[in-house]
Formats: sequence, structure tokens, C-alpha cells
Amino acid sequence: MHELAITQSLLKIALDKADEAGAGRIRTITLMIGRLSGYVPEAVQANFEILSPGTPAEGAELRIEWMPVSCRCRDCGREYQAEVDDLRCPGCRTPRFEVTGGREMYIESMEVEG
Repeated sequence: MHELAITQSLLKIALDKADEAGAGRIRTITLMIGRLSGYVPEAVQANFEILSPGTPAEGAELRIEWMPVSCRCRDCGREYQAEVDDLRCPGCRTPRFEVTGGREMYIESMEVEG
């Protein structure tokens, strides 16, 4: 259910940015979603389709791209991209790591018109 609140926030940000740019319509919004964010892209898409009618984002294409999980090994210092099911350092195989990316969600870009 947290996808509804985050989709409302993302839509508000997109509408505010479009208004600042003097755009009358949003054509596409590209979202970056981290693989560890916990967000379900299908739920974000469904909520966007419910929330956008009657706004300049009505009919806009919502493009969703996955961001990889980024980590830093606390033992050897290596920075690496990991799979969600195995976050260990690929160099020394230690389970001591810090997740440095892959939890976030943000608007990467928008295409607007008039």
C-alpha cells in the first residue's frame, strides 16, 4: 500500500516541475527504482493510472527502470554491484558489506510539451 503514497508524491513532483517549466502536458516520466527499494513497479504504474487523470500527466507514459544494488566491502574496500540474493563481496566473499545504492526511487527524467 505504500506505493500509493509514493506515487502521489512522485506525481506531485512531476507536476510541479512541469509547471515550473511552463509545460502544459507531460508526455513521459522515467522512474529509477532500486532493486532493494521494496516498491512494486506494477503497483506504482496502477496507482499512476488512477491518480493522473485530470492532470497534465494524464496519458503520460511511465517508464520504470531498475537500479542495481551497489555495495562496498567493509573488509577489502571493494565497491561492486551485487545480486539481490547474494550481497557478499565477489572478491573476498565476506558477508561484511555496506549497501551504498539500490534502495532509492526517483524521477530520472521527463518529456514535456507546450
